[in-house]
Amino acid sequence: MFYSNQYNSVIGDPESGKTLLTDCASVDELAAGGRVLRIDMDHNGVQSTISRLIGMGADTAALADTSRFLYIEPEDRIELAAVVDHMKTWKPTLVVLDSIGELLPMFGHNSNSADDFTACHSAVIKPLVRTGACVIGIDHLSKGSDSRAYGAGGTMAKKRALGGTSIRVTLDVAFTPGKGGSAYLSINKDRHGGLRAHSPVGDKEPSAGKFVLWPNDDGTVRATIKAPSKDERNPAEAAPAEDIAAVAALDPPPTSANEAQKRLKWRADRARAAFKAWKLTPRDEDAM
Repeated sequence: MFYSNQYNSVIGDPESGKTLLTDCASVDELAAGGRVLRIDMDHNGVQSTISRLIGMGADTAALADTSRFLYIEPEDRIELAAVVDHMKTWKPTLVVLDSIGELLPMFGHNSNSADDFTACHSAVIKPLVRTGACVIGIDHLSKGSDSRAYGAGGTMAKKRALGGTSIRVTLDVAFTPGKGGSAYLSINKDRHGGLRAHSPVGDKEPSAGKFVLWPNDDGTVRATIKAPSKDERNPAEAAPAEDIAAVAALDPPPTSANEAQKRLKWRADRARAAFKAWKLTPRDEDAM
């Protein structure tokens, strides 16, 4: 799902499962013999982080081995710079930056400034990528609907800087201790196309599967990513049946999503989804 030797991102709303998804990636990487660096600028806390990793099945010996796992909660950019420099010799295989929204203020930078993000990228992200690691930055969505559709909040330079994938996480069932939870995964960006090639077609952001935490009787959880079926739709882009019916009822039929939007007086995203689904629906004249 993520590329080594590249900068990747996980985006989504608060408590949607972003950090949990990177926890799953961390556990898998340690199990494969890799070296994991967690840089926590979001103040999740070492106890909480380690507890989650152990709960997902991480080897406690690997977590205690400083040649295999490092958790850093930098106080300032000077400490962070020292950590980044140390990675030249430590050579991580997976780096999780939690979160990009806290990284820029640490440098006194503005999330909406392309120049400020580029400076942070050059100082932190790019050197970590040069170690050969798979670098994953956790980021939040903005509040505006158009900006949310594009990707992470702040400057568009964030998305341009991605050399790997950007995975959008959308909550399905709330993640609750002892009960698990689930979230839909979709491909916001895939620069190399490797993940997209194995995903369903038809959506702007095709499904990358479903991230599920299953509770075990002993209090631990089993994390799985269920691959999408070949015709699975991204739920966020799938139009409700009543919306499709409303478009189908227009007479004469609309010739574009913009026309449907104006005639139905809907939001643009709602009209696009319904019009697209209507166009894909077999009609009587198609069968003749």
